[in-house]
Amino acid sequence: MNRKEKRNSLVIGWREWVKLPDLGIQKVKAKIDTGARSSSLHAVDITTFERDGKPFVRFKVHPLQRDTKKTVICEAEILEYRNVKSSTGHSQKRPVIVTTVEALGEEWPIELTLADRYDMGFRMLLSREAVQGRFLVDARNSFYGGEPKKIRGRSSKR
Repeated sequence: MNRKEKRNSLVIGWREWVKLPDLGIQKVKAKIDTGARSSSLHAVDITTFERDGKPFVRFKVHPLQRDTKKTVICEAEILEYRNVKSSTGHSQKRPVIVTTVEALGEEWPIELTLADRYDMGFRMLLSREAVQGRFLVDARNSFYGGEPKKIRGRSSKR
């Protein structure tokens, strides 16, 4: 990224609320993870099927941490399968989809791997490839796109 691009880039916090409109997800807290090459979304009950000769995936998303009651059922065409190494070093073959993400008033397509992230701190990781050339990441601050009313029973502060 050159100096002009840096001046014109938006700043994003290390965590942000994002939308995935193509999947019907209005709000999911994402960690902006510049160490991750692939973006990832928490998905359960993942099943594959064919539609018009193309591979598709159907899955459920619990977009809010510690809330398994709110469920969004999603379908998307599979772009490919990718071997992804987790932060614990475990390698797993995951389906990859392309979908639209919306953050800070911007909307753009990203590749997402689908995995059970139930025990992880965030339902979604937004990778360096997803934000590269679009945002500068402020590792000290969060929720530049707006803060939710409550997180863990208290107001969050920037």
